[in-house]
Order: sequence, then structure tokens, then C-alpha cells
Amino acid sequence: MDPVKVAAVQAAPVLLDRDETIAKVVTLAGKAAAEGARLVAFPEAFVPGYPDWVWRTRPWDADATALYARLFDQAVVVGSPATDLLAETAARLGIWLSVGVDERDDRDSTIYNTLLHFAPDGTLAAGHRKLMPTGGERLVWGTGDGSTLQVVDTGFGRLGGLICWENYMPLARAALYAQGIDVYLAPTWDNSEIWVPTLRHIAREGRTYVIGVTSCISAADLPADLPGRDSLYGDSGDWLSRGNTVIVGPEGDILAGPLTGEEGVLYAEIDTTRAQISRQQFDPVGHYSRSDVFRLIVDTSPRAAVSLEEES
Repeated sequence: MDPVKVAAVQAAPVLLDRDETIAKVVTLAGKAAAEGARLVAFPEAFVPGYPDWVWRTRPWDADATALYARLFDQAVVVGSPATDLLAETAARLGIWLSVGVDERDDRDSTIYNTLLHFAPDGTLAAGHRKLMPTGGERLVWGTGDGSTLQVVDTGFGRLGGLICWENYMPLARAALYAQGIDVYLAPTWDNSEIWVPTLRHIAREGRTYVIGVTSCISAADLPADLPGRDSLYGDSGDWLSRGNTVIVGPEGDILAGPLTGEEGVLYAEIDTTRAQISRQQFDPVGHYSRSDVFRLIVDTSPRAAVSLEEES
């Protein structure tokens, strides 16, 4: 396979404004594509933004309820004009476009933290719902199931990923390694100094390229009409997320970043043949797996709450 350029976009969403944030995705994706990127990745829950207030409010208080109502209204429904525009953008630019969204399933009214992968032909190739929201996130997001633990063939390698602290779940990582993942996306909200070493470990463990993408947003970026704007947030020095974007090679080497404290786009050239050859030394689901000792069963069936069946 020939080397390709990838892009990790660190930016601020227009918090809780779906259309304006998607417009920003379209613009930034276009700039990255113009630089030659064939894969452009955006942060966790970028459209219409990460629900940072879950760490600043008390459950069910007036601000939290009003913010959730705004999120519910502005969340992304797959198959709507919002995802149509993202698909059209991928097709127009001829790129793989991976975007984190707050996905609302209009059948059960639950919001999910979802990573969508759009192919260069304009199709939605895959979508992964976060398996386990962390802490206060559970007041906003539902849980995904094993049906979205999948990778897709891009033509330059197998693409997939996990969201934020899912990346601390060894068995979830193993489920992706077992599918031969070459380009591993790790969109996150984590700003800690431990995060970049975590991604370096994952890259070396899985012998895969890892692209960690984080939002960069301060109180100065918040809309004036945001519920609880003045009571929950301070001035421009009040960071919701300082960013922590990085691109790592398959032996744990940092190829670009980390980028913090500013918006920007990181680029790196990747060669997935390098990742595959690196597994000669260590293949966690191949010759180094010891399947005679350890076995992992992954249930990839959809887990709907209700199944409607016709009587025979």
C-alpha cells in the first residue's frame, strides 16, 4: 500500500448548534483535503459538542435540564440532512471523514456518543457507539452494543476506533486488534498528561497507527444564549478543553503533536504496511496471543430493547 497523509483536526465546535458546527467541519475538512489528506478526523462528540456541563452541574438542576433539552434538539439523527451533508462533503473532497457526534436515535429518544466514518463515495461506512459513558456522561448518553465494534477497509488500511475512556478497556481494544486494525482513531475529551502515553502504549500494543483528536474550546467560544452560561462558565481563561491531539506511529513513536491550547490541524504520513510488518515482532491477536490459554468472545449482535415479531 502507498503511504497516505492523514489529518487530525483540533477545533472548537459551536456548542449546541448542529448546523453551524457542521459548517465548520465542512470548512476544516476542505482545508485538510487541500493539503492532501485522505483521512480527516474530528474530536469526540464534536457535533454539536461535548456535554461539558455534566462535570459542572448537579443532576436534574435547572441548568442541566435546559442544556440537555438543547442537546436533544441539536443532536444528530443518522439519515437526516445533517449526515447527508457530511456524506456529501466526504464525496466532494474524495476523503474518509470521521466525525464524533451526539447521535439521537429517534426510535427510543436516547442520545449516544457516536463516531461516524464516511467513505469517499459518500456512504456511511460505519458508526461506533461508545460502549460505556464515563461518570457524569451517563446522565446524557446511553450505552452502545457490540454490533458497532467494527473496522472498515479504506484501501490504505483498516480503519476503526474507540472513544475516550473506552480506550482503557483492554477487551474492547482486543476486539479491534482481532479485525486487523491499521489506523486506530481515539477521539477524546481527556486533557490529562497521561493521555498521550496511553495512546503511545495502544499504538505499540496493537502495532497500529493511533490518531487522538481532542476539542479545543474555552468559555470565550460559548454562545451568549447558552443556558447557564454566566453561572457555570468564566472568562476566556476558563478552558472546557485545552486540546491534546496527537498522531502516533505503530511502535509508539510520536509523528505529530501533541497540540494544546490552540486550534489547529496535525498532519502525518502513514504507511500501513509498516504497521503490518511491525507485527512480526508482536502481534497481540496472532502469534503472541496464546489462544490455547486466553480466549475472548465478542457478542456483535445488536441489542435492541424491544424486538417486534410477527406471529407465524
